[in-house]
Amino acid sequence: MKRTTISLIAVATALAAVTGFASLTAPDGGEPVAGEAAARLPVERSSLLCPAPSSSDLAETQYTSFTPAAKPGAHPGAKDGAKDGAEADSAELKPSSATLADPDAAKDAKDAKDEDKSTADKEKDEAKESASDKPLLALKEPGKPVSAEESGGQAPALVGTATGRLAPGWTAQQTTTVAAGGGRGLLGVSCTAPDTDFWFPAASIDDKRQDYVHLTNPDEAAAVVDIEMFGKDGALKSDVTEGITVPGGSSVPVLLSTLTSDPAQDVTVHVTTRTGRVGAVVRSADEDSGSDWLSASSDPSGTAVLPGVPADATSVQLVAFAPGDDDAELKLQLAGATGTITPAGHETLHVKSGMTASVDLENITRGEAGSLILSPAESGRATPVVAALRVVRGKGDKKEIAFIPASAPVGERASVADNRAKGALLSLTAPAKAAEVKVTASAGTEGGSPTSKTYKVKAGTTLAITAPVPAGLKGSYALTVETVVGGPVHASRSLEIAEDGIPMFTVQTMPDDRGTVAVPEAEQDLSVLDD
Repeated sequence: MKRTTISLIAVATALAAVTGFASLTAPDGGEPVAGEAAARLPVERSSLLCPAPSSSDLAETQYTSFTPAAKPGAHPGAKDGAKDGAEADSAELKPSSATLADPDAAKDAKDAKDEDKSTADKEKDEAKESASDKPLLALKEPGKPVSAEESGGQAPALVGTATGRLAPGWTAQQTTTVAAGGGRGLLGVSCTAPDTDFWFPAASIDDKRQDYVHLTNPDEAAAVVDIEMFGKDGALKSDVTEGITVPGGSSVPVLLSTLTSDPAQDVTVHVTTRTGRVGAVVRSADEDSGSDWLSASSDPSGTAVLPGVPADATSVQLVAFAPGDDDAELKLQLAGATGTITPAGHETLHVKSGMTASVDLENITRGEAGSLILSPAESGRATPVVAALRVVRGKGDKKEIAFIPASAPVGERASVADNRAKGALLSLTAPAKAAEVKVTASAGTEGGSPTSKTYKVKAGTTLAITAPVPAGLKGSYALTVETVVGGPVHASRSLEIAEDGIPMFTVQTMPDDRGTVAVPEAEQDLSVLDD
């Protein structure tokens, strides 16, 4: 057979494979035309990772898992197993195989496992592994949250997967109360989806701060992670020359101050993976002001919205970073109950490329809850930035901190779990256009009937409301926000649990839950092979 003939056959085979996967379709006698817009269908698999909650023996942690109820006909479901190729309904959070104390231990953990062990030791390990396979939380149905509690400082990180009807919009909340000690505070975090890139403005390696970045690997293969830090003068010299290895199914907390000998107060942390993917979140403890989790900022963007600054905040510090090659000149605005104002003396903030900028926004709220909006100071000169707020409530030895990262809009829908009968405040911000949103309070973990209310948010304002509570509530519940019309809308939930006169609180932003995915319509069309 001639080489030309072989080449033609290979080309025809390749074209058939490509066109069999997806193609443009053409009406009879006409030219090919673009297919219809991709339909949005519910996702059928979601993953979440929750960090180890605390090292304090006084820690009391509540985990809550929730999937919002789907609209009728939105998902076929699979109660009795997979149907039409769909995965069976399941949403479970299980303990990770290990929470390793430091990166060096992580590097050797996998290789050292089971070496030189007796048969009895191996049997014990197998029993432990079998116990770790049991879920701490197993969700049964959409619309009804479930919860579990853990005490002490030995609670592990959690790794979870949801499939079928329980996957679209699945969320989990980890809320920890530490009454005293160095980690005192109310620490809340929405468990994160695994990814390869995270930005954390507002972290610190100051002497009074103990900031750990928690890395959790959901996969069987090890992940290799790089951590960069940037201070006010640029990149900090790293004392770690190699990537940090996170074994499969394990979690590694890394103390930021051990990664560099350079001094810095406000830093931006950039977490990336060389191989694999991880969940990443920073646990921050301030010896003067308590502790909380710092979640990742939304992706770098020319504008940023940081929703839900409490009305009684005694200190608000903005930290921003420009990761690109250009400096950013930002306009600062506070969207309050009646409109948008520019903070006196803080009209703009200059952020140099590759350097962390911070500013104390004293008395910015003036007793009125609001949301900070960052935008280009000059029209047409948008430079991507990441940003976060460090917020303090209380005074003296009765202070408590929380963090508010820049957040993506609610989009179609967003949820947050673990709301209590008292102390939950919802902030809704429409930075550009007026909007109408629907807020649904789910059934409780131990009883109660869901309820929904519709709210209108004026353009350039923040609507701060006491979260609606389900009728006959027992236990905790979830809140779901849906954009009905207008927007975009940015949202956050503040949860307060006072302890000995300390206004302990935590704030969770509510970006779109990505419960649906665009699925283009495709069909085979071999006519493109015709001469």
